[in-house]
Amino acid sequence: MVPKRHARKAVTRNLYKRQIRAQALLLSQPLPSGLWLVRLRSPFLKAAFPSAASAALRQAVRAEIQQLFRKAAL
Repeated sequence: MVPKRHARKAVTRNLYKRQIRAQALLLSQPLPSGLWLVRLRSPFLKAAFPSAASAALRQAVRAEIQQLFRKAAL
């Protein structure tokens, strides 16, 4: 679930969700089974990423998600 306060447009929320799922599948060591909640620290600035589906936004989201998954795997 991605709240509207982090991403007003559905396109952006879907991009976040797709990146979370993709990164979870790419983990070399899967997380223990169970329910996991992925919480981004803060919304990405709309001024920095004007397009909801830009490659730059996709890369920024992916980098933050990878960092979160690395912390969770410890």
